[in-house]
Amino acid sequence: MAVSIIVLLISVFISAVSQIMLKKSAQKQYGSVLKEYLNPLVITAYGMFFVSTILTIVALRVVPLSLQPILESTSYIYVSIMGYFLLKERFTKRKTAGLVCILLGVMIYSVNY
Repeated sequence: MAVSIIVLLISVFISAVSQIMLKKSAQKQYGSVLKEYLNPLVITAYGMFFVSTILTIVALRVVPLSLQPILESTSYIYVSIMGYFLLKERFTKRKTAGLVCILLGVMIYSVNY
């Protein structure tokens, strides 16, 4: 089961990376609507979402469904950290408090599991 949990966490990370890629793409200006949606960054991001979905399905064959939302919540942490470094977003006190709550929840649930 540990391998499946790792696969699920990798899936969540891949999904977070693709979200950042889509946000980066949205910050650019394009000459047409077609170029806005059919550019390498967007196509790669949606391909990564597809891979993430497949990995999640594979992992959930073994990982209990009750554990999935807990592991999925780690995406907020990944996106926030990547947003800080790649998109130059700031950490507010509320965002930091929220991330701490998520981390504590994941750790508490993991200890009890």
